[in-house]
Order: sequence, then structure tokens, then C-alpha cells
Amino acid sequence: MGKGFPVVMARLMDEFCRMPGVGARSAERMVFHVLQSRPEDVASLARAIEDVKRNVRFCAECNNLSERELCGICSDDKRDRSIICVVEGPNGVMAMERMGFYNGLYHVLLGSLSPIDGIGPSDIKVDELVSRTSDPAVREVIIATDFTTEGETTALFVSGLMRKSGIKITRLARGVPEGACVEYADVGTLQRAYEDRRAV
Repeated sequence: MGKGFPVVMARLMDEFCRMPGVGARSAERMVFHVLQSRPEDVASLARAIEDVKRNVRFCAECNNLSERELCGICSDDKRDRSIICVVEGPNGVMAMERMGFYNGLYHVLLGSLSPIDGIGPSDIKVDELVSRTSDPAVREVIIATDFTTEGETTALFVSGLMRKSGIKITRLARGVPEGACVEYADVGTLQRAYEDRRAV
């Protein structure tokens, strides 16, 4: 791509196109935006990208994104430690937090089961979840994986593992449409799904 553009512009367009959801026209607009920006703004953008890559890691407790060993949620002593909400990725945490009323903890699986793609239980953080739920303080696990084939497969697998523990296991209700990702659900839909969660 970038035909007719200087090589350095074409290279930057190619880099932008590698980002999810960025097509050729969007990449072109982003490159022109960079060209029209002040040098200090471009330097600030480059530093911000480097800082994210250098400083953001996975929380040692829940696998959410964090700049410290424990994320802000795990280190918040006001959170309800008797409930753990299981999500596929950090975007699921952000979606649940946007509701504004869930006050429990999270467990981020960092993926979902997909046998066709060769992703099995050892490829997601399910063993860590089992370990966390051995804490007698944990009374409920809410499964909030996506309502996709992979998300449903993961929910069934996790609920099967957790059922042996005697802990209450619930699943978000179908307020979230079939085939939809939790991160894209609007707050009202997600809130109804949370309030109507069911035992699994």
C-alpha cells in the first residue's frame, strides 16, 4: 500500500494497517495527522506507545492489565472478595466496570477454548481460577464469557470444573445477544444480564 507516497509514509501506513480495525484510508488519514502535528505532539505519542509496551503487564492475581504487580481492582480493599467474575480478556473487565455497580473481583482467562484452533484448557488461565476459588472467602463465581461458540464452550468447561468446589456458579443471562461479545454490550443490556444471571 502507499503507492505514490514517500517510502517513510508508506511504511507508517503499513504499520497503522496492522492495527485491528484500521484500513488503508484510515491509515492514510492517521499518517497525514502525524505530518500536520507539532513535533512535540508526535514525540509525546511515540513515548506513550513505548510506555504502554514497557510498563503494562498482567496482574499477578487476576491477569487484568496493570502497571504494578496487582491491578487497582485486586489491590482495592473495598471490593467484595466473595465474588469472582470470569471474563475472557481485559476488555471484559472494562465492560463490567462501566456498569458501575459490580463490586467484586475478576479473573481474566486471557482467551477462550477453541478446539478447532488448537486452544485447550492449558492455553487459558483456568488452573489459576481453580486455585483462587479454593479460598473459603469465595462464595460465587460469575461466568461472563462471550456468547459466542468459543465463549459458551469455555463457560461450560469452567462451570464443570467449579461445580466440584461447591461454590455457587452463575452465568450472565441472555440479555447479551447470541454471538455478541461482552465488551460491545451497552450498559443497560449488560446490567440486565448481570442482574438476571442464573445458576449453571
